[in-house]
Amino acid sequence: MTSSIVNVTVHGIGPAVRELDPDEDLTWVDVERFERVLDSVMGRSDVRITFDDGNASDLEIALPRLLERGLTAEFFVLAGLLGEPGRLDADGVRELLGAGMRIGSHGWAHRDWRRLAPKEIEPELVDACRVLAELTGRPVSRVAIPFGSYDRHVLRRLRDVKVTRAYTSDGGRTSPGTWLQARTSLRHDLDQPWIDRVLDGRPSVTGRARASAARAFKRLRG
Repeated sequence: MTSSIVNVTVHGIGPAVRELDPDEDLTWVDVERFERVLDSVMGRSDVRITFDDGNASDLEIALPRLLERGLTAEFFVLAGLLGEPGRLDADGVRELLGAGMRIGSHGWAHRDWRRLAPKEIEPELVDACRVLAELTGRPVSRVAIPFGSYDRHVLRRLRDVKVTRAYTSDGGRTSPGTWLQARTSLRHDLDQPWIDRVLDGRPSVTGRARASAARAFKRLRG
């Protein structure tokens, strides 16, 4: 059994076909870099691939390249932005599912879950999962936290609404069965040494202690 895994997160791929949010370009990769990552993870049971934001490139660029390599991935979709320019629509989500991919929730409208107004909580945490479940015909109970922004209140709310797994952007390796899963986002300027560090790097004792302390701070703040 794999003792630890690496979750990598893909955002957009190729030319951007919609207006990007501030700094979103930092996690947008070209096709060549994306393919290099896929080639590096083939045959590795200790790597999981996830996608955030429900970009059209998930279907148009990522899916055929995943299938060519026999890879699967989990796609975290923004339920309230389905069908908007540059985003997946309902048929696209169903096509991903039909190709053997998994669908999860990234919330309703890409809001920071630490800063939700009371009226925004239910759409982000409940309605988004419900809409995606109705769309796919399957339960949707796994989420990717927007911006990786969470605190003890966010985690409590997720547990209250029966989320079965929550993905962060904390980086580093993680235990495969934990409820809160760290992930590492692809960078626009990644190269092979970066890929090797993410997939095979083992932090020092000091590095592990710092990462653990940072995650503990996030879990307890609020």
